[in-house]
Amino acid sequence: MSEQLILNVNLKDDATFENFFLQKGSENAVAVEVLQKQLLSKKNSFVYLWGGQGSGVSHLLQASCHNTLTQNLSAQYLSLSEFLDYSPEELFRNLDVISLICLDNIQAISGNIYWERQLFNLYNRIKDSCGSLLVGANCSARELPLNLPDLHSRLSSGSLFQLASLDDVSKSKIIQFRALRRGMKITDDLAQFIIARSPREMNSLMNCLDILEKFSLQEKRKLSKPFIKSALGWD
Repeated sequence: MSEQLILNVNLKDDATFENFFLQKGSENAVAVEVLQKQLLSKKNSFVYLWGGQGSGVSHLLQASCHNTLTQNLSAQYLSLSEFLDYSPEELFRNLDVISLICLDNIQAISGNIYWERQLFNLYNRIKDSCGSLLVGANCSARELPLNLPDLHSRLSSGSLFQLASLDDVSKSKIIQFRALRRGMKITDDLAQFIIARSPREMNSLMNCLDILEKFSLQEKRKLSKPFIKSALGWD
């Protein structure tokens, strides 16, 4: 069962720091280290995380919430693209009393001056209450097409991290890493086979792992190309 947050938004169970593939010394590793210590750092009380589709921005925002909740502190994750029909004033009310607020997909409110003003006000309330804010987007703060200069300034003022884009080699390593976490072994050849046949978005690749895990447990068979083709319905 997914973990429930204050505004009735569920976190994905597998969206944890432990489930995020990292290579030592990478820029992603530096970003994760900062996020894991964000609540303890005055310097990093505000973090802006951005990256392209499938780079892991949403995963890390939810992982930060999981990490906060395990410390018996309050956390709230909101993907703003899913709340555009709501009043931002109502949505953001009382969020400044929460230990960690994670606002995902903030590019969705760019150009809407009412949303921008309410986000600007929330930022200031969080700062005044010494809370922590983690923001996720698909572009850098500098590239956000905002109408409110003060909000642009605020979003550019914290610790900014870009997650690396994923090529097929990275996706292959992630598939193998996540498969091992599920008790499955996927060779380089099989990982490349899955990437070649599946839609290449990470969500689609993870869905493939969900199906393979289910079928491998049911049939108690090792993964092979014929088995993968049968489980995933590939001709």
